[in-house]
Amino acid sequence: MISNDAKSHAQRTLWFWSITVAVAGFLFGFDTAVISGADQPIQLLWQTSDLFHGAFIMSSALWGTVLGALAGNIPCDRFGRRPTLIGIGVLYLVSALGSAVAPDPYTFSILRFIGGLGVGVSSIAVPAFISEVAPAVKRGRLVALYQFQIVFGILVAYFSNYFLSSILTLDWRWMIGVEVIPAAIYLLLVFRVPESPRWLLIHGGDEAKARAVINSVNPEHVDKVIAEIKEGLKTFASSHLFKRQYSWPIMLAFLIAFFNQLSGINFVIYFAPRIFGLAGLDASSALLSTIGIGVVNLVFTMLGVYLIDRAGRKFLMTIGSIGYIVSLVAVAWSFYSNAEGIIVVSFLFVFIASHAVGQGAVIWVFIAEIFPNRVRSKGQSLGSGTHWVFAATIALMMPYALSIFSGQVIFGFFAFMMLLQLLWVVFVMPETKGRTLESLAEGIAIEHKRD
Repeated sequence: MISNDAKSHAQRTLWFWSITVAVAGFLFGFDTAVISGADQPIQLLWQTSDLFHGAFIMSSALWGTVLGALAGNIPCDRFGRRPTLIGIGVLYLVSALGSAVAPDPYTFSILRFIGGLGVGVSSIAVPAFISEVAPAVKRGRLVALYQFQIVFGILVAYFSNYFLSSILTLDWRWMIGVEVIPAAIYLLLVFRVPESPRWLLIHGGDEAKARAVINSVNPEHVDKVIAEIKEGLKTFASSHLFKRQYSWPIMLAFLIAFFNQLSGINFVIYFAPRIFGLAGLDASSALLSTIGIGVVNLVFTMLGVYLIDRAGRKFLMTIGSIGYIVSLVAVAWSFYSNAEGIIVVSFLFVFIASHAVGQGAVIWVFIAEIFPNRVRSKGQSLGSGTHWVFAATIALMMPYALSIFSGQVIFGFFAFMMLLQLLWVVFVMPETKGRTLESLAEGIAIEHKRD
């Protein structure tokens, strides 16, 4: 019989590990957004062309993210989740410090690319680690802490840029360099996090250590968890991702990532001021509305984290899809009918709320849950890589699309894609709430055989 004190200690340990690891998400969000404050000052300093500035200065981190996401499974499997999480902290620290003192645009771009690698790898390692240590009933909200930290990091970066530039009148190097502080804190804390018990069993062959880690956070079910992991290894023996038995989770991971970006979320986040300008808002109102987007995103991400283990992943995706469709159709109609800009702003807030409580809260959790232990990090690389490749493609194509297509066409296209997502969620997407990773893998395999 486990005492109440032991249970309380296990809960505190679980939350400490999860929150510590999720701080990599804060660095992800901060690193992604902080460049917005340095955008124009950097171009003026180094007198770069628009093409060079966009292709190297502004997007170098994004291409690092794509590579990090596609290759992030390699260190996760070879060296373990813990060393990879430590490496992520080093990448962020080096990138922040180096970018802040970079003497030329080429050095700056390389160091931003290094930070992007950290972003991409974190989208594999963080959800993998948390999903592999958390009990099934708490897994959703703990993995979703990663998304919350991303959104929180973006908002803090916006306020940090404003404080450093407008209040303290410091230059862009301070905006970039201040990331050293949270990166150093994360790096110090993550050394107190153990290795994932599932990695220890599968790749390290160390049942004693795996048992000790599970006992620290789930002391009531140690033997049961160990037995389920071992049974799962017999059922899914191949470590090669592109086997027929893994085709169903591959499809699920690809489609949730594909629909995530075809909602238009990064289009709205990246180009919000330009969209508001097209709707007739002046520069000041557009900036204020952009900050509002960050606040709405944070509030509804918190709601998604609260609901994900209570209402379930599929329910949140259904509500989010309906919200997407309503808001995107309304925005498209507003552009078509030349409605007032405030209508566009209002429905874009609804759009952001729908994303935050649906796709935003669910995507990293879902991708981390649906693959068997042997190929989890590889499957996450596929899903995360899909996400980032489409994000980069949209970032490159949307300025051109805005020059040749009207607002109603662009938002109408996104609305149609979200109708397809709703159909996929209702008729195809499985519910993963409250099920162990091993039972999920087995259940998804059964569903695949039926189809």
